[in-house]
Amino acid sequence: MLALGKLLELTLAGREPTEKIQLTREGARLHWLGEGVLEVTPTAQDDSGLDLLLSAGIHGNETAPIELLDRLLQAVASGQLLPRARILFLLGNPEAMRRGERFVEQDINRLFDGRHEQSSGFEALRANELERFAAAFFSKEGRARLHYDLHTAIRGSKIEQFALYPYVEGREHSRAELARLRAAGIDAVLLQRKTGITFSSFTYARLGAEAFTLELGKARPFGQNQQVNLDLLEKRLRELVENCEPQADSLDGMQLFAVSREVIKHSDAFKLHLPADIENFTELAPGFLLAEDIAGTRWLVEEQGARIIFPNPKVKNGLRAGILIVPTTL
Repeated sequence: MLALGKLLELTLAGREPTEKIQLTREGARLHWLGEGVLEVTPTAQDDSGLDLLLSAGIHGNETAPIELLDRLLQAVASGQLLPRARILFLLGNPEAMRRGERFVEQDINRLFDGRHEQSSGFEALRANELERFAAAFFSKEGRARLHYDLHTAIRGSKIEQFALYPYVEGREHSRAELARLRAAGIDAVLLQRKTGITFSSFTYARLGAEAFTLELGKARPFGQNQQVNLDLLEKRLRELVENCEPQADSLDGMQLFAVSREVIKHSDAFKLHLPADIENFTELAPGFLLAEDIAGTRWLVEEQGARIIFPNPKVKNGLRAGILIVPTTL
């Protein structure tokens, strides 16, 4: 296998390859662009016209998706998988990956769409770097653009595999992309209603890609992901890479949700009235006192069928400490 197929091994070791460009025996080009970043270019006759950005490790302790990308890249490098798409493999936060931690100083996934310019430190620099890699990759005209940013969650979830679909005013969410996700084993999608500051929001809003944050189970250390079943997603990604994807048009069984409200933590006085181990998608009854903050600020559940996702009272002041969502339709 080509040495550049060992992107994960090199990244965890903090090493750079001697050769930055290598060719597979079929003629596909592997190009090391920087730490944790490798571009695969198919031969001209094999090119399907798809530019596919696959990112993982934005949070360094979310290892199942990192291992998935490692398997895909090794299959390309060894000739077991013939790439017919341009692919950018991107490991988001190498230092946090090496430490086995979510982040080093601050959450990279709250620093996109220019937010890094208002901050400093390692993660701010890396967010800027990731934006530049993505913008360069998606700079070719007339090509389909797709970005999957792969994650696992801090906590358990009543719906284990779900996606967040970013928002841009005037741009409709794609039923075809939702069907593609359904075929990949995604059981629910949160249709966002405002522009965000995550990596997938940046590529969707600024670079014109179809883009999704995929939550794929619970975060575990490297080598301990046997309970995270990514078989359907891996199969679909292989089909995308090889341009042999079966047509998907069914949303049967997929639950759709919309953001009703974000719970923003304003001060150190913030209190979230939920158990520490509450699962994502837990339903909350109308009238429930969800949270309190300084100056008498209170969040009461008013919505029918409301559920909570990403509750986290430990975020920095000014960031969201949870999202209230409700069932919706396209």
